[in-house]
Amino acid sequence: MQAAEIKKVTCIGAGVIGYSWALYFALKDLSVTVYDVKQEALTLTEQRIGESLAALVKNGVVKDAETADIMGRINYTTAMEQAAGEAQFIIESGPENYDIKRQIVREAEEFCGAETIFASSTSGLLISEIARDAKHPERFIGAHPYNPPHLIPLVEISRGEKTTDEVIQTAKQFFTLIGKEPVVLQKEALGFICNRIQMALYREVCDLVMRGVCTVEDADKAVTFGPGLRWGIMGPSLVFHLGGGQGGIDGIMQHLKPSIDLWLKDMADFKEFPAEFGATARAGVEEELQNRPAAIGNDAASLAEYRDKMLIEMLKLHGKL
Repeated sequence: MQAAEIKKVTCIGAGVIGYSWALYFALKDLSVTVYDVKQEALTLTEQRIGESLAALVKNGVVKDAETADIMGRINYTTAMEQAAGEAQFIIESGPENYDIKRQIVREAEEFCGAETIFASSTSGLLISEIARDAKHPERFIGAHPYNPPHLIPLVEISRGEKTTDEVIQTAKQFFTLIGKEPVVLQKEALGFICNRIQMALYREVCDLVMRGVCTVEDADKAVTFGPGLRWGIMGPSLVFHLGGGQGGIDGIMQHLKPSIDLWLKDMADFKEFPAEFGATARAGVEEELQNRPAAIGNDAASLAEYRDKMLIEMLKLHGKL
């Protein structure tokens, strides 16, 4: 099966990630089926899709007249046979649990064709383990999105021990054709690429806050108005390459090495987050929200609205919307 031939997609799991995937596929003119074991989850998903579409209309991404057609491309079912039977591409967004994901695999493989590509939205589980008991483990991949998938272009593609190169390339081409930015892991790694990078950063945030170096709010500001601005334009290696001037990235690494080595010796390297940090971080976030004007989000709902608005504006600059 060629990537351009994929026209029917099934989203298994109607949660926060599943609904967003479904919306994205529908925005790209694909026929989408959303499956969940609970009808109330499907009802909530339809509501969420409507709300997210309204936000896209508000921000000039789609026209109000287009929303009915977009919604019309999405079907909802609690029957796995209907969900998997005609799917050319299945993406599951079930709970982050091997047993549950293996159960989804068993049920879906009863009805889907042998060429159907099966992707998991897992945030960091190994595809080899998810597809351990599959009839066709060669067609299983990881396709980890970043939340919300209908806005953020990144997809991390990972493979299992038996995944074929052909399936990886077809999946990469498929995501590219529908406007995503896929990156491919060359070998399996827990947490993939971006979760490992952001956890390394957040481990240092945790350490700085717990040591009393800075507040949660100031750590957020430091990232947002410092490196975060540059990272929203290009990756850290390209940033350092520019920073090195004529010497490039190797030049700046050599120039800063004595200082960097001192920083690294003083930085966090713990392997488990302190149990008390959750409460500390929550208190810091609540204080930070109180200090923010409503226009940039000062509660969960307005913060999400502001995030999506800013993502849309950034994606427009990147030519992605």
